Amino acid sequence: MKVLVTGGAGFIGSHLTRALIGENFEVVALDNLSGGRLENVPSEAKFIEADVRDANFAEIIEREGIDAIVHLAGQTMVDASIKDPQNDAQQNIVGIINVLEGARKSGAGRVIFSSSAASYGDVDLTELPILESRALNPMSFYGLSKVTAEKYLALYNSLYGVNYVILRFANVYGERQGDGGEGGVISIFTKKLASGEKITIYGDGEQTRDFVYAGDIAKGIIAAIKTENVNTAYNLSGETETSLRELVSILSDIKGENIIPNYEKARPGDIRRSALSAQKALRGLSWRANMKLEGGLRLTYDYFLQKANKKI
Repeated sequence: MKVLVTGGAGFIGSHLTRALIGENFEVVALDNLSGGRLENVPSEAKFIEADVRDANFAEIIEREGIDAIVHLAGQTMVDASIKDPQNDAQQNIVGIINVLEGARKSGAGRVIFSSSAASYGDVDLTELPILESRALNPMSFYGLSKVTAEKYLALYNSLYGVNYVILRFANVYGERQGDGGEGGVISIFTKKLASGEKITIYGDGEQTRDFVYAGDIAKGIIAAIKTENVNTAYNLSGETETSLRELVSILSDIKGENIIPNYEKARPGDIRRSALSAQKALRGLSWRANMKLEGGLRLTYDYFLQKANKKI
């Protein structure tokens, strides 16, 4: 099977392409290299430098004879979407339309779409962990663009028979994150700590996230490529709610010193608490996250520590 990975030179793409090659898929990695890095693309994968917003994007899919598309490319930052909603829409909404047009015209078997916990917005504590059936109520333009893309997927399936699997990621972290502006809180913290810099928490530190390791996400995407349970959405998460204060405490143990963060006021669009149920993915994809947070944090911190040491 031949799989196209948009954003294939990015953070999650770097984990996914390696995992796909390990399972003997033929891989085409497509990236405009605005955030991704060519060194992230394994030599066994074919690389195409292109942008999902390009008018000829559908032609690329047709020419390559793609069987499945994993769409990872796009604008990934909540605060960036608040500052520039037009850019967020250009990347995330125009991008998914071009991907779907390519799938429709080429007959690609399915589209795997990387959605987000941001699609849900803030929820009542009684609704945690969040189920896929929960109403989507995004608090940011980033979340809104993901919800809009999900609706395009459903409509393309209804009108043209393009099959899809939506994967709503929790907070993904791991090696190679953040080099091109994709950074979540773990990559920001570990990168700064590895370089001897102070870290900043926006808010009181009691806000929570559900962290999931990128290697586990790659396995979930491969399960979505293989499954017969399509045209639906699955949460991919660690199913563990961790506060930013708890995160700093674990990082203190890993670093071997007491980390005292700076505190600044909370940012607009940030969700207060987040925890996703991954039970549907267990049933429909036979998937669950295996990496424990401390183990994944050690891998991520060591990665940024090695990069910091190379600069000295």
